[in-house]
Amino acid sequence: MILPIYTDKHDILRQKTEPITEITPEIRQLAEDMRTTMHNAHGVGLAAPQVGKSVALTVIELVDEDPDFSIPHLALINPRVTWTGKRKVPMEEGCLSIPGVEGIVYRPDKVRVKALDLDGNHVEIECAGLLARVLQHEIDHLNGILFTSYLTKKQLRTRPLTDYPRY
Repeated sequence: MILPIYTDKHDILRQKTEPITEITPEIRQLAEDMRTTMHNAHGVGLAAPQVGKSVALTVIELVDEDPDFSIPHLALINPRVTWTGKRKVPMEEGCLSIPGVEGIVYRPDKVRVKALDLDGNHVEIECAGLLARVLQHEIDHLNGILFTSYLTKKQLRTRPLTDYPRY
């Protein structure tokens, strides 16, 4: 099911989420609905607060013709960054919850993230590049931080709007 994507006018996007203590059928369904919603909006990541749920869940996926640029489907429960590389690199970011806005954000080029998958297995991901960027962006959402927090108003640019359900 496609869920409405909450925009930055909603306080839920600025609140720290609650950890998930039990992986229920509802959590699995939420992850699947978030994946469908993310695909519909042409995003590469989506955090639960963006669909109005204050739980520590994010989904990430990028299907690209170039397999080196693709990111396999990830559903991560209670993810946390446990290590970052020392070098910060700039990259343009946007957000499904802040339609029509983008800006250059400096983030660590490498990260290590620990989380649970939907089966309750512990996972550890060490990565660089786009996946590292997306993980940091989505984990920020779970901590109530928007990418615009890293930028001044002068650094923000507008972009063409994408039509997807927003709340």
